[in-house]
Amino acid sequence: MTDQRSFCPRCGEAMSDAAASDPLGKSDVGVCDDCYFDQFELVDAPERIEVRVCATCGAVFRGRRWVDVGAEDYTDVAIEEVSEALAVHVDAEDVSWQVQPEQVDQNNIRMHCLFSGVVRGQYRESEVTVPVRIARQTCTRCGRIAGDYYASIVQVRALDRTPDSEEIERAKEISNMVVDRMEATGDRNAFVTEMGETDDGLDVKVSTNNIGKQIAAKVVEEFGGGWTDHETLVTEDEDGNEVYRVTYAVRLPPYRPGDVIELDDEEDDDGPILVSSARGNLKGVRVTTGERYEASYEEGDAPDARKLGTVDDGVETSLVTVEDEHSVQVLDPETYQAKTIARPDYFEGDGDTVRVLKSRAGLHVLPPEEDDEDDWW
Repeated sequence: MTDQRSFCPRCGEAMSDAAASDPLGKSDVGVCDDCYFDQFELVDAPERIEVRVCATCGAVFRGRRWVDVGAEDYTDVAIEEVSEALAVHVDAEDVSWQVQPEQVDQNNIRMHCLFSGVVRGQYRESEVTVPVRIARQTCTRCGRIAGDYYASIVQVRALDRTPDSEEIERAKEISNMVVDRMEATGDRNAFVTEMGETDDGLDVKVSTNNIGKQIAAKVVEEFGGGWTDHETLVTEDEDGNEVYRVTYAVRLPPYRPGDVIELDDEEDDDGPILVSSARGNLKGVRVTTGERYEASYEEGDAPDARKLGTVDDGVETSLVTVEDEHSVQVLDPETYQAKTIARPDYFEGDGDTVRVLKSRAGLHVLPPEEDDEDDWW
């Protein structure tokens, strides 16, 4: 009978049936256990690992980009980097491992790694120590912020007036909200470089053109008005491509909700208008009748008019009597004389006082102070 036993091609000894492939990958011919384990390494580990972290924001450089990890210290980051760098032999089964970090100093950590597994039916252990160096640098984002970099500027202005403090503060909130939303999607290039109030309004410098466009659109969506953009060539990048900076000019409407205006139209004798909205076409109610008003498409949010005052200029005065459904008698808040004036539909007629606005157009009843725009529109 012919002997069918296999012999190790390296040492010539007879091999067990559990012979495996060459661990060096040079041959598919099996070798004996002694030869196999003679060159066997359970774990392949790098000599050292360098972890690049941003000294300002704490981001970690991975692959080809900076990533926010939110770590208070970098031990966990170092463990993760070492875990990804270690390679366990493909023939190992039932592998288990643990890592014990040793903090040498602020920037150096030794990772003591213990691995175990079963190879060719034999239990094997391997212990390796990987030094990890924390290299503190400046990420692209923080470098740009430190250098006052910006790609676009949003200029918030108003037509024939200056934006008030409420509009300025809300425009700032919108700017931060847009940036926060972009950051939440993982965009590390999203940041506000600078916000500065000017004599004419607000300037917001931001990191990308997309953010500038979103801010401009959101401000107009909330307050009305419109915006335009203008590109300026500032430089060329390393590939020779032209780099533009975009200015988004926001123009808020001339009138705001709560303004009382009088149309410059000789044919309009229906009385002043209390503005309820300046988004799209200007809308409001007549303070003489309470009837709704909406500007034509051609007039948009800026009909020819003059401002008489605002609801904040209104004062409480005594209600003398309700004469009929179209008129009431009140005391003039300046002369204290009784005057009969128009009664708008939004005036209920109860109570002892009424809020009025006195202007060059006369004396008019305003909605109660506790009412909001929806109550009188």
